[in-house]
Amino acid sequence: MRSSLLHRPVLFALAACLAASVAVPGSPHAQQAFDRPPMRPLAPSDVRVLERGDQPAPSDGTLDRSARPGSEAAEKREAAEGETEPQGINIYARMGAPLPDLPPEPEYKGKVDEAYGAFQRGFFLTAVDKALPRAQLGDPAAQTLLAELMDRGLGIKKDLKGAAFWYGQAAAGGDPAAMFKYAMLLMEGKVVPHDKAKADEYMRKAADAGNGSAQFNWAQTLVADNPGPKGLSLALPYYEKAAEDGIADAQYAVAQIYESLKDLPEEKRSKARYWLERSAKAGFDTAQLDIGIWLVNGIAGERNYDEGFRWLNVAANRGNVIAQNRIAHLYINALGTRPDPIEAAKWYVLSRRAGLKDPALEDFYLGLTDEEQKKAIDAANKFRRG
Repeated sequence: MRSSLLHRPVLFALAACLAASVAVPGSPHAQQAFDRPPMRPLAPSDVRVLERGDQPAPSDGTLDRSARPGSEAAEKREAAEGETEPQGINIYARMGAPLPDLPPEPEYKGKVDEAYGAFQRGFFLTAVDKALPRAQLGDPAAQTLLAELMDRGLGIKKDLKGAAFWYGQAAAGGDPAAMFKYAMLLMEGKVVPHDKAKADEYMRKAADAGNGSAQFNWAQTLVADNPGPKGLSLALPYYEKAAEDGIADAQYAVAQIYESLKDLPEEKRSKARYWLERSAKAGFDTAQLDIGIWLVNGIAGERNYDEGFRWLNVAANRGNVIAQNRIAHLYINALGTRPDPIEAAKWYVLSRRAGLKDPALEDFYLGLTDEEQKKAIDAANKFRRG
C-alpha cells in the first residue's frame, strides 16, 4: 500500500518450533558459553580526492616530504608547472563548474491518481474528496485510501468501524494492502467479529499478491498451525520474500531457520549470518543480541570478538537484558574489549535488577571491593537507554 500498515507480532511461534523441533541434539552450539534462551556485502570503492602535489609513495615506503602540499619544493614545482592539470579528477577545481544537462525524463502517460497524490502531499481533505466518490463506485484502491484516512483521522473524523467497512470492501475487491489490514482486524476481533478462517484466507491472498507485511504474518500463521520442521519449511518462502522486502523481523526469522533447519542447501545456510546482520542493522534489538552471540561463539561463521562485543554493546545500551548480562562476561574475560571490572559489574547490576539471575556474575560481583561495588551501582543508576 501507499503507507506501510506494518504489523510486527512477537516471534513466539517460530521460537517454539526452533526450540522444540529443529534443535539438533549434540549440536556444537548447544553448550556454548554464550548460549541464550531459545529465540524467545558490497565493499566501498577506494575513492580519494586528488590535489596538486599528490605523488605515488616511494617504493621503499618512505614519505617523500617534497611532495607534501605547502612544502617549498612543492611550491616551486607548482610554479614551474603553471596551470598543468594533475592526473586524475581534481574535485575541488571542478566545484561550481557548469554540469551537463540531465537527459529529458520520458513523458508519463499513465493515469494519475489524484486522491493518492493529495494524500502523499498531506492534503487530506482533498484526498477524502477525491477518494470518496470513487470508493462509492467500487474502486478498491480508493476504498483502501478512504479506510486509511478514517482509521487515522486524517481529513475526516476518526472512525474505526467506518474504516473497517471500507477495508472490508477493498479486501473483497482484491486490494492486497486492504486484505492484509482486514485480515488483522478479523484476527483481533475488536472492531469486526473474530473470524480466523476468513482472516487466514485474506492473509494468504495478500501474501501471494506480494504484500511484505502479509508475507511475514502468513509465515507466522503457517509456523503456528504446523509445529515442527513442516511448518518452518512451508513458511520459509514467505519469510524469504518478506526479508527481501526489508522487514527486519522476517530477516531475523530467515537467519534462524537457515542456521537451524536440516537439509537446506549450503547456499542458504551460508547466508544465515548475512540475514541476521541485516536485521540487526535495521534496528531489531533481538537480532543485535543474536549477531553478537553468533560472532563471539563462531556460529554460522568465524569468531570475531571485536564485532561481537560491538553488537552486544549496541543491544545492551538499548535495554536488552540478555545483552547486558553477556557483555558483563565480555568485560570480565577481556573478549573484544579491555578488562573492566566496574563496567562488568554495572551491566550485571542492570541485568539483575531486570530479574536475570547469574550465579557466576554474582560471585564476581561479591568479590569486588566496597568501593568498586559503589562505582558500579552509581554507573548503573546513571544508565539511560540509548
